[in-house]
Amino acid sequence: MADTTTTTDSPGRTYKGSCHCGFTKYTIKLRLPPAVLGDSTHSSKMNSSEMSASSPTPTVRLRKCNCTVCHKMGFFHVRVPFAPTDFSLLSPLDPFKELGDYQCYEKKFHWPFCKVCGVRCFGFFGDGEVVKREVDGVLKEVWAPKAEGWEEGKTGYLSVNASSLDEGQEGLDLREWHEKGWIHYLDCLDDKEEVSWERPHRGGCY
Repeated sequence: MADTTTTTDSPGRTYKGSCHCGFTKYTIKLRLPPAVLGDSTHSSKMNSSEMSASSPTPTVRLRKCNCTVCHKMGFFHVRVPFAPTDFSLLSPLDPFKELGDYQCYEKKFHWPFCKVCGVRCFGFFGDGEVVKREVDGVLKEVWAPKAEGWEEGKTGYLSVNASSLDEGQEGLDLREWHEKGWIHYLDCLDDKEEVSWERPHRGGCY
């Protein structure tokens, strides 16, 4: 366990999320609205695998994927610029012992789920650690992706399931994300189509 106090200095508002029964609890720092990457000629012409593995950006990324894993899980991806400081798991502190863990294919990715209610709050690969952070004005131990050696999409990956964000928080309305065109749709099922900002690809959903 790391004893050092970790602070977050990236801009944005901190939101809370949880599974249905409340055993899994986390915070995530989001800056909304995102800088819509589809406005960039380069990013709009990237295919889904390139976009999925792209380098860190100074914006939150809101994504829906049509692969069978994400689709059957109902996973609504929220990717943050730097997960080691933008995401904190408040409970449990040892997710891979206290949560269920689904892995498939090459078993690189972890898809933890609550053993009580079954909700998946995040997906992850890489190293994590327990650090001390300020939560609601109190210094607490939390679990977070390990910052040392973290390279987004290469040595580490974290995606939060937007459906697990707690409702009723100021500035957070998931309907707005769709209505304002902030969501981009990936074709990771066939890996043929360019990223879409308007319509899901085959096998996907809004």
